[in-house]
Amino acid sequence: MRKPMRRHRALLSLTVPLTVLLSGLAGCSGAGGDVLPTAAVTATGPAAGTPADVATGLAVPWAIAFLPDGDALVTERDTARLLRVTEDGKVSELGTIEGVTPDGEGGLMGVAVKDQHVFLYYTAAEDNRIVRYRLTGDALSDRRVIVQGIPKGGIHNGGRLAFGPDGHLYASTGETGDRDLAQQRDSLAGKILRMTVDGAPAPGNPFGTLVYSYGHRNVQGLAWDDSDRLYASEFGANAYDEVNLIEPGANYGWPEVEGRGDDQRFVNPILTWSTDEASPSGMAYAGGSLWVGALRGERLWQVPLGADGAAGRPVAHFADRYGRLRAVTTAPDGTVWVGTSNKDGRGSPREGDDRILSVPTS
Repeated sequence: MRKPMRRHRALLSLTVPLTVLLSGLAGCSGAGGDVLPTAAVTATGPAAGTPADVATGLAVPWAIAFLPDGDALVTERDTARLLRVTEDGKVSELGTIEGVTPDGEGGLMGVAVKDQHVFLYYTAAEDNRIVRYRLTGDALSDRRVIVQGIPKGGIHNGGRLAFGPDGHLYASTGETGDRDLAQQRDSLAGKILRMTVDGAPAPGNPFGTLVYSYGHRNVQGLAWDDSDRLYASEFGANAYDEVNLIEPGANYGWPEVEGRGDDQRFVNPILTWSTDEASPSGMAYAGGSLWVGALRGERLWQVPLGADGAAGRPVAHFADRYGRLRAVTTAPDGTVWVGTSNKDGRGSPREGDDRILSVPTS
């Protein structure tokens, strides 16, 4: 098995009072990661503007993907509804997706669009699956399950779908709480998968299977920068959440490493947070930065990227203002659409929740 090149994050030079540094590190133990104290960080890219409500009264919007006409498709995890949302906030239901069995953190999750087809990631009775539909107007037809047998669990089902610049479909999966699955290359759990529109392994995949990278705990965000580099946001356990720069065939260390391990067998994250600051879910790229929704952290993180793909100093936006943030997607006009997740059983719903917000990024 090929050993991936170890990749280090450029260490950031911070001049901060000792009390700030200690408070930034409090409660983190057991792993060797570099945590940036949030009180000291600043962004170098364009800042977030004032958010505006696009749609309100939703129920756990999990993912957002845009159609060629500018409308958005939105999944609701627990209701299994697929919604269409216009730019001016009109919401209509395209249908309740067949075969979805919401359970714990599972349900109707990722959505991606290519040509006239809609791709959905969902939890079924026995496993997690990826299904493809044809969308004609507001009608879904030609249902076809293209991947099945992805392990499911009450937790850590992954679920993100996105088309890469190479035209192939990427999917994130979780290890379902069974940690050892992340290191088993013949399991689809704890992986990033790469496939054709028919669900076959994409040409050039490192192992000749659907598996593109492995050693993941629970990836819920995928995004590419202007240089076509792939980044993933990943839930940690008790110490460190991560942003990783994804290389084909690379091993990201879970469960042997949480955060930065400096182990030649594994790839280091380019950025870590303490878990109370993030629990990162959806992620998008806009204006030279990654934008990462934080569930437990209840904020939108902006992570400026350098020309070499290294992470700059992150900055938190809207801390504690909108609650748990899960869905994050770049809109055709360059804004970022963000969905709250306050009705997922772990949040405190506010008036109008759950909602989708439009956030200017320039």
